[in-house]
Amino acid sequence: MQKLYVLLLILLVWSCGNKEQKEQEVNDSVIPVTVKMVGEIEGPAMISTSGKIEAVKSANLSTRMMGHVDKIYVRIGDRVRRGQLLLSINNMDLSAKLAQVNAGIAEATAAYNNAEKDLKRFTVLFEEKSATQKELDDITANFSMAEARLEAARQMKNEVNAQFSYADIRAPFSGVVTNKFINPGDMANPGIPLLEIEAPGKYQVLTLVPESEITKIKQGMEVQVNLNSLNENIQGEVVEVSSSSKNTGGQYHVKVSLSETSAPVLSGMYATIKFPVTAENQSRAALIPIEAVVHKGQLSGVYTVSESNTALLRWLRLGRSYGDRVEVLSGLSADESFIVSSNGKLYNGAKIAIQ
Repeated sequence: MQKLYVLLLILLVWSCGNKEQKEQEVNDSVIPVTVKMVGEIEGPAMISTSGKIEAVKSANLSTRMMGHVDKIYVRIGDRVRRGQLLLSINNMDLSAKLAQVNAGIAEATAAYNNAEKDLKRFTVLFEEKSATQKELDDITANFSMAEARLEAARQMKNEVNAQFSYADIRAPFSGVVTNKFINPGDMANPGIPLLEIEAPGKYQVLTLVPESEITKIKQGMEVQVNLNSLNENIQGEVVEVSSSSKNTGGQYHVKVSLSETSAPVLSGMYATIKFPVTAENQSRAALIPIEAVVHKGQLSGVYTVSESNTALLRWLRLGRSYGDRVEVLSGLSADESFIVSSNGKLYNGAKIAIQ
């Protein structure tokens, strides 16, 4: 029994020693790595911003009159042609006003015709020396006033007819109904959107660029637009660059026109716009690949090479992203190297071999 106990003890000590030897061999294994110097830039950096896609041609339709909506003739998604009736507003008040205007025109026409006859008659009498100059002048003035009242009545009718055009909302161009802001029976108010339509096919992206980068954005610049939901990249061109950030809190509006694509682009989709940056001012920014960054909770770092050729995790403070690279604000200087990739799992103190 004692011999059996001694034998088990020997086997246990041997297995533990063998395990420690294997762990030591693993820990002593050298991990091949690839390193790179901070600030080595291959190709242009990128400024990334976010934006929303919208149709180049779109409109919110409203009215200049107040009234209840009688009927809506279209639904969201319907294709409409230019001039098609989309919505009608109750126009009983306008109809009553038009009747009054027509009555006024009839009265003014009768007065005008009567004044015209009097003018012709007194003109003949004046030529025959049967009427005085004052009588002719009074009749002429009366005719002029009757003519003016008739013209005023006609212009009032034109104004009422113009109001009727705001009671019937028609499509300003051919397109698709994309939104409806009111229902039959609701009260329509002047300037409040009723329907929205857009002409699909040509799209643009609106984005905001910070003031620190706006001077690098030029009209006509070719950019890359990534459609986040479709995972598609589309070429674009900067067509407008705002020169004021008065109402945007230091951000400048930039409009990018999208090239034609077979991707199912829809208004409202979110996109990432990548503006290429020239080599100017890049040397002041320490850039490292995003794939080299190690994240642990809220901390970000990168593995560097120590003097004893081991991996050393360095915590960093990161700045803006430029495409697939990120700016290092502190924690790594421009004359240091860092590990880009490895053929094994890195940890603090791991022996490495630079490839």
